[in-house]
Amino acid sequence: MGKKIIIVGASSGIGKAIAEQELNAGSSVVLLARREKSLEAIAKLGNKSKEKRAFPLVFDVTKFVSAEKTFQKAVSLLGGLDEVYFASGVMPEISKEEYNTEKDLEMLNVNLLGAVAFLNPVATYFTKQKSGKIVGISSIAGERGRKGNPVYNASKAGLNTYLEALRNRLSEVNVRVTTIKPGFVKTDMTKGLTLPEKGLLKAISAEEAAEKIRAIVASGKDEAFVPGIWALVALIIRNIPNFIFKKLSI
Repeated sequence: MGKKIIIVGASSGIGKAIAEQELNAGSSVVLLARREKSLEAIAKLGNKSKEKRAFPLVFDVTKFVSAEKTFQKAVSLLGGLDEVYFASGVMPEISKEEYNTEKDLEMLNVNLLGAVAFLNPVATYFTKQKSGKIVGISSIAGERGRKGNPVYNASKAGLNTYLEALRNRLSEVNVRVTTIKPGFVKTDMTKGLTLPEKGLLKAISAEEAAEKIRAIVASGKDEAFVPGIWALVALIIRNIPNFIFKKLSI
């Protein structure tokens, strides 16, 4: 029997790729995102046979008060729950001298607070069940406060800490929490960026990222960088002294 999975942010990028791969693997998946047409298109993949395994459900992660109700509906559609992926994320373009509170609040609401609002009821459910997996898609950007997009960095750093605390608490009831920190991935969110096409740090497709993430989750790791080379990059970045780091254009 396939797994029962909820994917938040399933309409594009890594979330979409994970959804498609899990449906191909025989899992039943509730697809959560704002774009209804995109969700319905993905759902057709899992509903080709008589058995319905894909359930599109329109959901805006910034509508915090509706998170628990949406979660309960998703569990009801699946008839249970094994895994939850939180893959929602936004990264609006921020110019060098721009300080835009509207954009900053959007990033905090989607990338961090949206995760908290949705994953809290997930944690409650899995605690009672005494099993389950939570997977949060974060970013290498959460490792340091870089010049380019301060609040995006902060939102991902906050997500990392929240997921770590959740992992430590839920370990007592046999629930796993995995933090995924991708490097360069070709998605709608990174379309406006110039990403490296060659070398060790070249950008990978969302499909390749999804394959790696699913393997990491199956392995039971607490956290991992995708691809793995970014673990070395993160180690270097974290150990650059502040007086040097603030002079770097990264």
